[in-house]
Amino acid sequence: MKKQTKTILIGITGGIAAYKICSLVSSLTKRDFEVHVIMSKEACEFVTPLTLQTLSKQKVHVDMFEQNYQFDVEHISLAKKADLFVVAPATANVIAKIANGMADDMLTTTFLACTCRKLIVPAMNCNMFENPITQDNLARIKAYGIEVMDTSTGYLACGDIGKGRMPEPAVIEDVIDSMIEDDHFLNGKKILITCGPTREEIDPVRYITNHSTGKMGVALARAARNYGAEVLLVSGMTTPPNLYGIQIESVISSEQMLKTVVQYQNEMDAFILAAAVADYTPIEKADQKIHKTDDDLCLQLKRTTDILKTLGQTRRKDQLLIGFSMETENLIDNSRKKLDTKKCDYIVANSINENGAGFGTDTNVVTLISKEHEESFGLLTKDETAKKILKRVFSKGECL
Repeated sequence: MKKQTKTILIGITGGIAAYKICSLVSSLTKRDFEVHVIMSKEACEFVTPLTLQTLSKQKVHVDMFEQNYQFDVEHISLAKKADLFVVAPATANVIAKIANGMADDMLTTTFLACTCRKLIVPAMNCNMFENPITQDNLARIKAYGIEVMDTSTGYLACGDIGKGRMPEPAVIEDVIDSMIEDDHFLNGKKILITCGPTREEIDPVRYITNHSTGKMGVALARAARNYGAEVLLVSGMTTPPNLYGIQIESVISSEQMLKTVVQYQNEMDAFILAAAVADYTPIEKADQKIHKTDDDLCLQLKRTTDILKTLGQTRRKDQLLIGFSMETENLIDNSRKKLDTKKCDYIVANSINENGAGFGTDTNVVTLISKEHEESFGLLTKDETAKKILKRVFSKGECL
C-alpha cells in the first residue's frame, strides 16, 4: 500500500457522539494518515485521552499549559503541519466560538492558527441545532470557506427525534477523503458512472438479476470525485453508501438505466460503465404471481438494449467511453472483441476465475485494454484499482 503522507487534526468536543470518533481515528490511522487528536476538557468526560492516544499512536492534546517543555509552541506546530482540521462532534458551544474567532483552549487556539482546509461536523440536540443563533453561526462559518457537514436526522441521546445527530464515522471519512486529495487533474470534468446489477421482473414476486454489488463503480465514483470531477452515479439494484458530493440516480431495470444514461448523455465528458446490466429480460411480465405447477416453467426472454454499444454509436468524438468486461474464459480475446464492437476507448477486463477478483470482493484483478495496448494491474483493492484506471485513461502522465 502506498504510504500516506497527510496529517489530519481531529478536534473532539463535549458531546455524547465523541465515542464514535474512536472508530474514525482508528480507520484513518490504519490507512497510514498521521492523525493528531485535540480534545476539549469536556470531551474527556465522554472518552478518555488514553483511548484516542492508543488508537492514533500519537500524543493527545488537551491542556495548552501542559508541564512538558518543548522548543516549539505546540498548537502552532500542529497547525503548521496539518493538511486538514476536522472538528467532530462540534457542539453548539464550539461552533459559536469558531464563528466568532474565540481561542480560549488548545482546540480553538489551534483551529484559529491553522491555514489548512477545515471541516465542522455538528452534533447536538435538535432544538439547539435549529436555534437561529446556531444557524447564524454555521452560516458565518461557511462564509469563511469552512466546510460544514449536514447533520443526520433520527433518535438523539436526549430522547428527542430530529436533526442534530452526528453522521456516522464512515460518512465523515468519505468527506475527509474528498477534502484531503490535492491532485485535482479531473477538475472541470463531468463523468457518468454506472454500478450495480439491474433487475428484470418476471412477475410481482420474482426477477432475474446477477451477483454484482456495485463496489467497483462506487470506488470509481469516489476516486473521480476526489480528483475533482463532477460525478453522476447511476446505480442499479444495490444500496450505495452515502457518498458526499456525488449525484446518485437509482434505477431498477436495464431499460431504466438506459433511459437515465441517455438523459444525461450530452452533458458528460466521459462515461465509465461498470454496471452489470442484464443481457436478457422477460418478453412479458406477468401481472400476477406465477403459481407453481407440476410442469417445468419456460421463460421467454428478449435481448435488452446494449447501453455500452448505444453510447459507442451515438457519443460525440470528444466524449471518452470506458466499458467493463467480466469473463470466465478467453479474457483478453473476448474483451478485445467487445472493445471493437462497442466502439469503446478502453475496456476494463477481469475474470471471476481470478482469486480476489469478481463480484462482492474488496479487491480486484483487472487488465486495461485500448486499441494499441493492454496493461494488467495485478491484485489491488478496488479503491486502488479505481485510481489507476482514472490516471491511465485520463492521460495523467501514464498513458497506455
